[in-house]
Amino acid sequence: MASPSPIIARGRTDAQDRLVEAEEPLAGFHLRAGGEFPGALVTPALIELVRKARVYGLRLARVIRAQDESEQVTAWVEVKPEGEGASIVIADWQAEPLRPLSQAAGTSDKLALVRHVAGLSARLGPSQELLSVDSDAHDLSDLAAQMREGIGETWTRFVSPSGGTHHKPLHWRLLDGASVDIPGSERRWNVHLVPLGKPQPGSAGFELYLAPQRAEPEKPKRPERDPERTSGIGRDIAPVLRQPVSRIIANAETIRTQLAGPLAEEYSNYAADIASAGEHLLALIDDLTTLELVEDEQFETAPDTIDLADVAQRAVGILGVRAAERGITLDAPKSADSVPAIGEFRRVLQVLLNLVGNAIRHSPEGGEIWIRTEQQGERARITVADQGEGLDENEQAKVFAKFERLGRSGDGGSGLGLYISRRLAQAMGGSLTVESAKGQGARFILELPSFEERRKEPR
Repeated sequence: MASPSPIIARGRTDAQDRLVEAEEPLAGFHLRAGGEFPGALVTPALIELVRKARVYGLRLARVIRAQDESEQVTAWVEVKPEGEGASIVIADWQAEPLRPLSQAAGTSDKLALVRHVAGLSARLGPSQELLSVDSDAHDLSDLAAQMREGIGETWTRFVSPSGGTHHKPLHWRLLDGASVDIPGSERRWNVHLVPLGKPQPGSAGFELYLAPQRAEPEKPKRPERDPERTSGIGRDIAPVLRQPVSRIIANAETIRTQLAGPLAEEYSNYAADIASAGEHLLALIDDLTTLELVEDEQFETAPDTIDLADVAQRAVGILGVRAAERGITLDAPKSADSVPAIGEFRRVLQVLLNLVGNAIRHSPEGGEIWIRTEQQGERARITVADQGEGLDENEQAKVFAKFERLGRSGDGGSGLGLYISRRLAQAMGGSLTVESAKGQGARFILELPSFEERRKEPR
């Protein structure tokens, strides 16, 4: 029988989700990432876990991943509501040197476009202090003047992506890509930070750009929602179901991982079955909620410039453990395979998670799954190919139908994933298709408008 992992560190947050107490290594990581004591949590995965535990009164435990300027950390974290805040217990902490900065995150084309449309640019020192400021946007003139008068101070004293001031700046990776409002400007702006210096990015300072968010063309007003229409599970039932189901999963995971103390192996296995069933039920609730959303006549996505290779790498990172459990290799695009596209990041990630998850489920143990990106004229394409049994022509015609499971049973699927994925692809101006033959695996192809297509549009 396995013994529970020893406690590595403890911490405590208050009612505003500020970290008020912490032991090493959590304390050091928090400070290196730009946090303060007491101060707001700056690790997104930990923020989400703490907030859920406090709001819903749940004891939650899971693996989180985060990174600072030098390390990438994987940790098992348990969060328990305590008073108006929460207590944090870390039972495992594994750190490894940070990988080199991904080229996909800052391709030359993307950076060139940012520099072209930026309303304000600035040169920063290694501590993100202002060295010089330049602006040609009339609605940023006041901000530029204030920043020039504040040369030597950190730029976040004048522009605060987090909605509040900080005595010292957050880690640049947490600020890059943030959306901000600027007093005196009716436009919203995105922050872009380009680190300078090697081998440590940012050691020679940064380039700061404020680029306006692209305004989408006004669309015809759609009719008001029919008041007689049934609101469905997403609006009424889902919020009521999620809390008790989440509590069941959290308690079962606590028992399974033996955080509360040693336990006979058979009872740990029972808890794992309960957690698995709860996760299946929660996934079904989420599927039904998303189904109602995509079938709503007022449903819209929020298109932005994304990199399909980057999204694919993130999907593989999320599902890597599941694939490894079955000995399946996930062959993801490399950073150099950057394929810019236009789509809503979280929706594209949702589609890829479904496609890769299906491929893992239907591939033989020890098999391989390929994820490839390519540019096809004015379309960006990503393909997920597996070595499963494949689909005949009749099955291909039905695979995207609602609640269609092609006669399968017991695999935990709801029969909604591919239907929802195709609706999401179409809502983003793209498509989702399949190419397959019985006994030869399947290739699911997601196409989206390309970055080049958007760049050709008149401004």
